[in-house]
Amino acid sequence: MGKKKKTERPSPESLALPPCGVDSHAHLDLEHFTEGVGPVLDRARACGVVQVGNVFLGVEAYRKNAALFADRPEVFFVLGAHPNDCQGFGPAEAQAMREAFARDERLRAVGEIGLDFYWDATPRETQAAAFRAQLALARELERPVVIHSRNATEETLALLLDQGFSGYPLLWHCFGGDASLAGRILAQGWSLSVPGPVTYAANAEMRDAVQGIPLDRLLLETDCPYLTPEPYRGKRNEPAYLVFTAQAVAQARGIDLGEVWEAAATNARRFFGLLA
Repeated sequence: MGKKKKTERPSPESLALPPCGVDSHAHLDLEHFTEGVGPVLDRARACGVVQVGNVFLGVEAYRKNAALFADRPEVFFVLGAHPNDCQGFGPAEAQAMREAFARDERLRAVGEIGLDFYWDATPRETQAAAFRAQLALARELERPVVIHSRNATEETLALLLDQGFSGYPLLWHCFGGDASLAGRILAQGWSLSVPGPVTYAANAEMRDAVQGIPLDRLLLETDCPYLTPEPYRGKRNEPAYLVFTAQAVAQARGIDLGEVWEAAATNARRFFGLLA
């Protein structure tokens, strides 16, 4: 019996996208990127991704790892206590975040914050308390919010509306729902960020939802090192692979890939207050 032929994957550079793309959500400071951020960001730039949002999962991660990006001005920052690790969030951490935002102009949004009932790693009321406190901080700082919601859609929506966040600059990170959920999020004036799973064959419902998102409210993300899109699913994700997510969105909408690429980048720059 002969050897199984190795599948050839298209390179992300082969899509030849213009150098304007923005990966709105990445975790390049995690230990998965053992080669350092430089080569990863260089590969991204070669594929048309020229700005990346690095999301720090708490103040300690920010303090420890922000220096990794000292020589990479194309990276902007998002900071918040993730619901799976917010047990210690209180006045001291809120003050530390307040001071970080005051001194570091690269910090553009509060996030990813919200509720996670999938892992349930933190008591639900503790999650809700940290969520409410960080929403109040975002309002105080006049910064946009990046939301994490997993297996907690109704509770997340209810808390946001109870706190008066309808119409507030808010990005629903890692959107993976159906058209009905997309409509409910959009009805509040919020935006959605589409990750790599939109490329998976089983996610037809998600692709249907993507068709109905107004192009001026759609962002793209990798959430790397997780959620790698096809055709690199199973490998560590990185910003260069954002191009395949854009391709799947364009195909679902029946429009030109370049149109999706440029619109999502413009939306990210507007949402995070970035310069091109």
